[in-house]
Amino acid sequence: MSVFPDELYEAPRSWAEQAYPRLVHYNKLDKGGHFAAWEQPDLFVKEVRAGFRSLR
Repeated sequence: MSVFPDELYEAPRSWAEQAYPRLVHYNKLDKGGHFAAWEQPDLFVKEVRAGFRSLR
């Protein structure tokens, strides 16, 4: 889970871990929002890669 500061709701880690017991990635970022892929494409790609890194 990637938490962007300008998102409508910033999910706290405790909630994410409770909702997703097998959570493999959680990170709070400095910029971006609901449309992070358009707003911060490089940052978004880094987060997707980091999220899937442990599943290789």
